[in-house]
Amino acid sequence: MKTIIKIISAAVLISGSLILNAQQAPMYTHYMYNTLVVNPGYAGSRDALTVTALDRAQWVDFKGAPMTQTFTLHSPLANKHIGLGFSMMNDKIGPVNNTSVAADFAYRMQISEKSKLALGLSAGVDVFQASLNSLALDQQSDPVFQNNIINHATPNFGFGAYYSKERFYAGISVPNLLENNYSVVKQENGNNLVGKEQRSYFFIAGTMLKITDNFAFKPTTYVKVTAGAPVEADLTASFIIMKRLLLGAMFRTGDAVGALIGFDITDQLHIGYSYDWSFGLQTGTYNMGSHELVLRYDFLLFDKKQIHSPRYF
Repeated sequence: MKTIIKIISAAVLISGSLILNAQQAPMYTHYMYNTLVVNPGYAGSRDALTVTALDRAQWVDFKGAPMTQTFTLHSPLANKHIGLGFSMMNDKIGPVNNTSVAADFAYRMQISEKSKLALGLSAGVDVFQASLNSLALDQQSDPVFQNNIINHATPNFGFGAYYSKERFYAGISVPNLLENNYSVVKQENGNNLVGKEQRSYFFIAGTMLKITDNFAFKPTTYVKVTAGAPVEADLTASFIIMKRLLLGAMFRTGDAVGALIGFDITDQLHIGYSYDWSFGLQTGTYNMGSHELVLRYDFLLFDKKQIHSPRYF
């Protein structure tokens, strides 16, 4: 079987005269804790200065496999209608590395006594790098792989709508509206070879169902739609025990199954770990699964008495 580097390079850049789009957005098993990366409308929704860090090692022991890190912080302002955030993502796959930094703005509207709707915007920069001439190729003269792409910076913008109640949320978003070009290579026959970003559309939703005072069920979903790629949906079922311990299972269509565990060390600090095993495209035969770790901390901005409802999401 060819290495992951060749597989991903073929998926990201073209080896003919057609346009090929980059792969789908990075996967997150803890998407329910990484919401700001997915939807800028989430900014300020926890009524606290919230800091979240995530690290994902995908397909462990598979050469060139994806590795992803994200860092986000967000908070409401004194004006309760405004939320601001900052998000950073680094995604490395084989010889390709993409880093993005974005500022997030959300306008939050109280549409009923118990529900809010937030409209969010994000603006930032993507920095793309690819060490293409380091690859071992079957055809050394392939013009696509002759030159590295070094610190190719492009602007990007995103939009999101986020609806929330005490025990339910749903959102739609387009984090990257622009489809920037990564590279253009001219062949002798005059054809252009183009590597470019592909716009993705996201849908998220979740609810918290109280079963007893110390036992609750928390189903969530994360759906990704990208042109030229299969629709991908994460379905997660979690149980909250004693209001502290989370145990869950996940299924990713066409790709993976896994398990999650999380614990609220304090009312403000949450730690979570997940393991998922990929069954799609027989990749599970060649790797030791994927590991993900998430940390979230709420620096409360208001006296606890002013926070009338728990922050379930």
